Formats: sequence, C-alpha cells, structure tokens
Amino acid sequence: MEKNQEFTVTIEDMSEDGSGIGKLDGYIWFIKDTVIGDQVRAKAMKMKKSYGFARLMEVITPSAFRTEPRCPAARPCGGCQLQAMKYEEQLAFKERKIKNNLMRIGGFKEEEIPMFPIIGMEDPWRYRNKAQFPFGMNKNGEIITGFYAGRTHDIIENEDCLLGVQENRGILEIIKAFMKEYRIRPYDEKSHQGLVRHALIRKGFKSSEIMVCLVINGKRLPHGEELVKRLSAVSGMTSISYSINEEKTNVIMGKEIVNLYGPGYITDSISDVTYQISPLSFYQVNPVQTEKLYGTALEYAGLTGKETVWDLYCGIGTISLFLAQKAKKVYGVEIVPQAIEDARRNARLNGMENVEFFVGKAEEVLPEQYEKNQIYADVIVVDPPRKGCDQMCLDTILKMRPERVVYVSCDSATLARDLRYLVDGGYEVKKVRGCDMFPQGGHCETVVKLERVKRK
Repeated sequence: MEKNQEFTVTIEDMSEDGSGIGKLDGYIWFIKDTVIGDQVRAKAMKMKKSYGFARLMEVITPSAFRTEPRCPAARPCGGCQLQAMKYEEQLAFKERKIKNNLMRIGGFKEEEIPMFPIIGMEDPWRYRNKAQFPFGMNKNGEIITGFYAGRTHDIIENEDCLLGVQENRGILEIIKAFMKEYRIRPYDEKSHQGLVRHALIRKGFKSSEIMVCLVINGKRLPHGEELVKRLSAVSGMTSISYSINEEKTNVIMGKEIVNLYGPGYITDSISDVTYQISPLSFYQVNPVQTEKLYGTALEYAGLTGKETVWDLYCGIGTISLFLAQKAKKVYGVEIVPQAIEDARRNARLNGMENVEFFVGKAEEVLPEQYEKNQIYADVIVVDPPRKGCDQMCLDTILKMRPERVVYVSCDSATLARDLRYLVDGGYEVKKVRGCDMFPQGGHCETVVKLERVKRK
C-alpha cells in the first residue's frame, strides 16, 4: 500500500478519539467520520509500520448505526467526532470505552467492574453553555468566525453550532457588523496583526443571563461603548468585557479582563446551589448533565451530615458546595488562585460556612494538612484533570484511609491507572457509571465509588 492509494475496508471498532478502525491484511487503518459496521472506500494519507491514517472517500454500505449529521459543517469542523453515529450507539461506544480501559490499562477482570448504565441526554443538542469563536478573514477579505478544522487553525465558518445556544448566532452577527463598520480587523496569527482574536459567549441555563468577552490583541477596544450599546440590547445580556492577550500563543484567554458592562460575571445554578461565573472561571459546559454527574458523586459519597470531606482539584467549588449541603465540613483544594477566589465567593453567595478552600497543588496541600494539622477525611472526592491524580496525592489518600473515595474522571485511561493503585492499596471498586457530558463528541465522564476494605 502506498500513499494516496485507495482501498475498501469494513470498520470493526472505534478509537479513543472516535475514528473508525478497519483492518486490511493485518494492517490497521484509522478513518475519521466512519462508524462501526460501515464498508467504506478510503485513501491512504499517512502510514506507519503497523498502522496508518486514511481519508474517507465514500461510504459503500452504511452501518445500521449510521445517521445523517444534522450540522452541515460536521465533517470539516472536527468538533463532533461522532455526529454520524446514532446517539444510542454513541452511548454504547462510550460505555465500552470505559470498561475496556479499566480491563486493559487497570488490569481489572470484567466481573470486578460493577458497571451501572451510562447517563445519557434526552435531547443531545444545544447543551453547551460556553463557546469560543475565533475570528479571521476569508479569501474575499470578509470577516468570518466559526471553529477551527480538526488539528488546524483554519476557520470553518459556522455561527450556529448545534451544540451551542441559539443566541450565539445573533451575538456574532452584531460583533461582525460592528467590526466591519468601524474597520476593526480580526487577528492574523502569521503576522501577529489585527485586533479581535476570539469571542467567548456564556449563558446561564437556569438564569438565562448571557456574558460576552472579546479576546483582543491590544490594550483597548476602539468604540467599545458602541459595541456595548448593541450587545446590551440582546435579551439576557448581563456582562460584557474584553480580555487582553497580546502573546503569540494558542492560549485563548489573556490574564487581564477589562469590564465594559454589568457586574463582570453571570450567575447560574446547579440544583439548589448558585454560582458566579467570570470569563476565566472553569465551569462545566453541559449544565443539564452536570447536575446528574454531581448528583451521582453526592450519592456515592454517602453523606449523613457527620462527615469531613476533602474535594481535590475543586475548581470554583462546584462539587465542594454540592457536597457541603450534606456534609459536616468540606475542604476544597485547587492550584488556580482565581478559581479559589471564585469558590470562596460562591460559598458566601450560598451562605455555606462549612466549607474551607486552599490554594495549592492537591499533592502538596493534602499531605501538609494531614501531617501537620491532623485534618483527616471520612470521604475524599477527586476530580483531576485529564492526566489523572499525582502519585503523592494517591499515596496520601491511602495514608488517610477514608471510608470512601469518589473519583470523577474525564479520562477513563488515567482513571484505570489510578483505580488500580487505590485498589492495590486497600480499596474496592463498588460502582462505576459513565455520564455523557459531550454528546456528538468522543469524551465521556466517569464516576466511581470506592470503599476501604475492612481489615479482618
């Protein structure tokens, strides 16, 4: 087989990122935009010793799991890896992925994995409360916005992503018209010239409050008062600001936020807990599923009102405050100072006095508080980044020996590794449940309940 040669193959499996996997004479092909059961014609694009990547040219015989993507930009955009797959099969794929990672990476036997049915969405569209739209120019010199094509910084024009809220389109039209009228150019990565880099739009699903934050390559936004006048006419508009980012970087947001209108944040609530969300706040993008995810974590924590709980990697305190409703005391740890400021403000906002937050690395704060101040834990909840928990953090959990550990994971591969370490250290996996936070995409959250094995 040579590059650009075409071949026919049947898709037998899916990769972690949602690409179809087919085998031809023992050689493995990864083919984006295919579904298990498809027979396809593909073109070889990049080849390694035992595997290669190919481009889908034609679906010869469609899979029973295939469906027509609703979004016209689905294939070039790359943001929805699974949109060609029926939603029921997306859920089955994600559940299989969790179980397979626990078996393959964690070394668990199938009977050692108490899987509960994955939590899906009734309506797996329009669920994102946050979107970041890059701005650029097309070949005709017109201002465009949309999303980057997969693995590139080429903008696919799309102002109405079907995962985002319907208000996005009108807001982007206002910004584009404002830029055109006042001759404000979008940012160009190659020349590092132009002003407007991105627009961040957030909406509170319960409050209906809307935030817009323009990311600019400069210290000021010319005619900002006119943009405020136009955007503030949008129903629900609560906060308008800009973020200064003059760096040559792929990081979207700058560190300095200049407020133009409103309090500088929006509010939203998950269940009975209210949160203030600033442009830089981390907040789960799917509030409908977040309530189910955190509800599951709270259920697995088994709180009676007498427990001391540690919430590691706590962000702006979303899970901490959820737990504080039923715990005696909750300690939250997060490395980002701004997030801890938000967490403390959110605790005050909800009148919760049984929560305390620490700035620092979980793997440093936890041992220090345990060893120096003898702060123990009945329950520890971890919600680490994709890389999973630091080993020192896991070692401290094993030293503290809480009755229960609740692990919330956004990557079942690192979850599998960490679960093996905790189980080898004296814990037993009691419940495993996926929660689909990202319909049409390849990622999935997982919640696991572990209990300490009682010594006989």
